[in-house]
Amino acid sequence: MVDMKKENDKKNITWLITGCSSGLGRNIAEEVLKSGYSAVITSRNLSDIQDIAKAYPDTALVLSLDVTNRSQITDVIKQAQKKFDGINVLINNAGYGFRGAVEEADEEEMHKIFNTNFFGMVNMIQATLPCMRKNKTGTIMNLSSIAGRFGPVGSGYYSATKFAIEGLSDALRKEVSPLGIHVIVVEPGAFRTDYGGRSLNKSKRIIADYDSTVGPRRTEPSNGKQPGDPQKAAQVLINIYERKEKPFRLLLGSDAIKIIRDELKEQFKELEAWEKISVKTDFSE
Repeated sequence: MVDMKKENDKKNITWLITGCSSGLGRNIAEEVLKSGYSAVITSRNLSDIQDIAKAYPDTALVLSLDVTNRSQITDVIKQAQKKFDGINVLINNAGYGFRGAVEEADEEEMHKIFNTNFFGMVNMIQATLPCMRKNKTGTIMNLSSIAGRFGPVGSGYYSATKFAIEGLSDALRKEVSPLGIHVIVVEPGAFRTDYGGRSLNKSKRIIADYDSTVGPRRTEPSNGKQPGDPQKAAQVLINIYERKEKPFRLLLGSDAIKIIRDELKEQFKELEAWEKISVKTDFSE
């Protein structure tokens, strides 16, 4: 027998998810709705998500949204409040990858990826927080990457946006925790999504001197053999939301665990190797 009280409670909890046209964002949207929650599903191209609205007419609100457009964000928040009376969970998923050497990117390419991946996320947080502060509750999940912990060759700008997300999120969680709001940084490894397809941009300029380092990354295919299952990732995020205790950083995937564990070991090894030099900057008492 279905527990109707529990089902109604879930319907009263609303998720706002950005970047739902495909990949992880779409899987999160579908699993959230399948679980019985209400959700505001957004994408720059409304046609990509209309089928979700048809499948969940009572609990899904699908809206067009470019996270770099503040007026659109304001309109989405207003429509969400009108239909669902507020936002309980914000999933900042909108973004894209970028491949190219640091020297190769032009100013437009640099600004575009930061405007979407980082400032777009900031726009969403600033627009959603007033409601969460008023209600003294809420959860914000910011989609970062394992590239938010180290800089993969050929992904310097993408990695920089993810480092920025991690730093801002760390400060944010300390600011809003006393207000009953949780902040979680999600760090996926490799997942079988279209990241290597339409969600990946490349620098227009190519410098031959970087062929041996960045070159292989330019043509690296999305081979469909990535270990991560986006549907399972979505289910994990729902499970994390439903837990009383929540992590700040959440790695997704066995590959993510191995890569970051090895990275932290190397960082600690370097810290110890140079400690005697580092401490020489102190005043001598």
